[in-house]
Amino acid sequence: MQANDLEALLRSRIPIIVVDSRDEAQVLKGLMRACAPISASLAAARTAEAAPPRAGLPLFRWTVTDGLKRLDVEVGPPQRTVAEPPDILKHIRATTLAGVYALLDFHPYLHDPTIVRLLKDIAQDYDQCARTVVLISYECEIPHELEPLTARLVLPLPDRNERRQLVEAVAQQWMRANPRQPIKVDAHALELLVENMSGLSAVDTRRLARTAIFDHGAVQASDIPAVMRAKYELLNHGGVLRYEHDTARMADVGGLANFKAWLQKRCAAFDGSAPELDPPRGVLLLGVQGCGKSLAARASAGIFNIPLLRLDCGALFDKYIGESERNLRESLASAEVLAPCVLWIDEIEKGFAAGDTDGGATHRVLGTFLTWLAEKHSRVFVVATANDITALPPELIRKGRFDEIFFVDLPSLETRMEILRIHAGKRGIALEPATLNALARSCDGFSGAEIEQAVVAALYSAHAKHLSADAQLLSAEIAATRPLSVVMSENVDALRAWAKDRTVPAE
Repeated sequence: MQANDLEALLRSRIPIIVVDSRDEAQVLKGLMRACAPISASLAAARTAEAAPPRAGLPLFRWTVTDGLKRLDVEVGPPQRTVAEPPDILKHIRATTLAGVYALLDFHPYLHDPTIVRLLKDIAQDYDQCARTVVLISYECEIPHELEPLTARLVLPLPDRNERRQLVEAVAQQWMRANPRQPIKVDAHALELLVENMSGLSAVDTRRLARTAIFDHGAVQASDIPAVMRAKYELLNHGGVLRYEHDTARMADVGGLANFKAWLQKRCAAFDGSAPELDPPRGVLLLGVQGCGKSLAARASAGIFNIPLLRLDCGALFDKYIGESERNLRESLASAEVLAPCVLWIDEIEKGFAAGDTDGGATHRVLGTFLTWLAEKHSRVFVVATANDITALPPELIRKGRFDEIFFVDLPSLETRMEILRIHAGKRGIALEPATLNALARSCDGFSGAEIEQAVVAALYSAHAKHLSADAQLLSAEIAATRPLSVVMSENVDALRAWAKDRTVPAE
């Protein structure tokens, strides 16, 4: 937090200041720096019984557990006689000592009319005695009658240089504790660590740096995934976002050559090698069920080498008016803090499909999402997957919302061979090229998921017969499978016909 911001508020004769932060120690340090250069003569000019000028403005801290304690000078233990909320406010109202009174976690008491009246009395008497009340809390809702007397300050998070200094300070602590073991620092890993701690408070930055460094006395690239998981746990309080620990590699995805090439061209926007490039917004993946849209979303994070977050549309909606939009706003804000990252919205039509039976919640949530999509400048790459494009509102799929709409079709012969090779190889089934080609031809019309399940079914059959899985068993399972393109041919054909001239082939 910049001390000059607080000093400007203190000089502006604002009687109540609200600071939104979990980092109480950092706020109090900022108040100490802000109060020090303010001459007491400024306060004395507004005080009926002025005390002799001091070096700075008095600063007090109050908690319900300890009472009131002066911080700028040592005057003994806290005053426990004013530990109760009404008592501390009566004490501040009665004193003639101008100063700053920091009240920690005072927000639960602001629903009491007596508390509100006492705060209003203190604020309205500011011209007689310059007593500034600073309410420090993570979330503080000010009553309407106090809003004209209040200013709110959000604690700025550490910038890149400050994060680097915090990490270096933790490294020095480790070296002091282990003087005979020099710390091993990978310069690139250090840069990644500092970059990936963006959005965290100073306390959380120190905590995660200590976890990474004190574990093995080194800063290595292998520390980054653990730091990102811990960062996610700190930021995801609502449970709407889920951190996906395992992302797919490009080699795990059969086919989708156009989509892979499109992603490769945009890697520089995320790895820092081309900071002049604007980050891409995202893509909408439309396709036949089971053809690899979810795997492609995972592969996007793997190709960009950034974390993958999954937005649970079902958890967004709340029975109370306004809560659904708030859930989405908080989730999107958390995603921006975790940037660079991929935000995966699976089956987006189930969360944003137009409907008139929910009191307008879906329309409000959609409006919030569209506004964020249009205005975002953070490195959050959105990958939305959909099975039914007709269920989505036109304003979501128009050009400009997403960079591109890709269609993931049923796999071609070459792609089916690649999918068979990947899944058979993972499960120890050896297939000769000629056999692979014959099997791929026999599963024409199969989706990638159906091909995988045929391989899995062959393993079950082999186990039941006490045999080794081979091409013959795999061929039998393929022959016994009725793919979705046959079972629901009308729906699949209609989807493919709609996408033919409206989307970009992912293959």
